[in-house]
Amino acid sequence: MALPNARQLRQRGQDWLLSCADDPAPVLRAWAEDQLAPFPSGVHWTVAEAPLTQSMEAVKRIGPAGCGPVLADVSAGRAWWLLPPELGGEPDDIWHLTVHPAGWLLPCPPLLYPIRGRVWTEPPTGNGRLTDPVVLGAALGPGGSPRVTEEAHG
Repeated sequence: MALPNARQLRQRGQDWLLSCADDPAPVLRAWAEDQLAPFPSGVHWTVAEAPLTQSMEAVKRIGPAGCGPVLADVSAGRAWWLLPPELGGEPDDIWHLTVHPAGWLLPCPPLLYPIRGRVWTEPPTGNGRLTDPVVLGAALGPGGSPRVTEEAHG
């Protein structure tokens, strides 16, 4: 059995992202017009916003085995982490992390190319994996956390 190539993996991730839209048709139209498309938080994920620099350091600390999707805006210096929709109080004590309420709209580009400075630094893979808020908190907190390994994260 052949392993999927990078384009197939990105397409799976994009298919998953489209499945999170209220209606995929307007999303596809927006992308065809080189526009960002809004995705609501709440049902499929919670959005946590952080400074881009700290987020990229956190991505390195967490490692690929523990990172869910991360969207970045290089022009604004911001990043948005997709976390499970049913958060407890885990990320509340991280001063530079803003957790947006359900219904908040996250303007997203497609996975295959950036739009207006927004790019998926950690794209969805299609498996529905989201970043564990406890792991994110440890990685963004003072000193950060060690790299998450495949064994440690299942």
